[in-house]
Amino acid sequence: MTTRPSRVTDEDVMAHKGTQAILLQDVEKLGRKGDVVNVAAGYMRNYLEPRKLALAASDGMVAQVRRQEEMRRRHEAQSEEQAREIAHTLNRTVLTIKARSGAEDRLYGSVTSSDVADAIWTARKIRVDRRKVALDEPIKALGSYRVGVTVWGDVEATVKVMVVPGAAGEEGGVEAFEAEPDDY
Repeated sequence: MTTRPSRVTDEDVMAHKGTQAILLQDVEKLGRKGDVVNVAAGYMRNYLEPRKLALAASDGMVAQVRRQEEMRRRHEAQSEEQAREIAHTLNRTVLTIKARSGAEDRLYGSVTSSDVADAIWTARKIRVDRRKVALDEPIKALGSYRVGVTVWGDVEATVKVMVVPGAAGEEGGVEAFEAEPDDY
């Protein structure tokens, strides 16, 4: 009985073992951008590569991705520490926004999350995205309000916003002072 030598090509080995791929975008049920994943060679060749969702991973590229992940982790730790400092500053901030008002302390117009974000920038030179300002509805009356601000990730702060009457020329004027969070 003679045995025939089987021809095993590199492609056959890859098809059985799978191919390593570095994801360029989030792929549902597979992974997130930057992940190194094992996928079938056909899936890589026919789906991921043509759609520019992944690149075939070489040893050098995998090592580079690992280094970038480590650098990102270090940067996130620093960013979280900075975010906590910013949150501490914002927690102690009281913003006074001047707005025109009419009868029964109703405003002509309203104070929106964009106005609060701009006021924080004007007063403290801290850039806050308006979408990170937790204001359910625009402020439409004079008074004192607590406004939540997401600084970064899970780090949140609360800013006290006082809307006070202002003359026509003073509209949009912003003042800020520092107070202990217990003071208000």
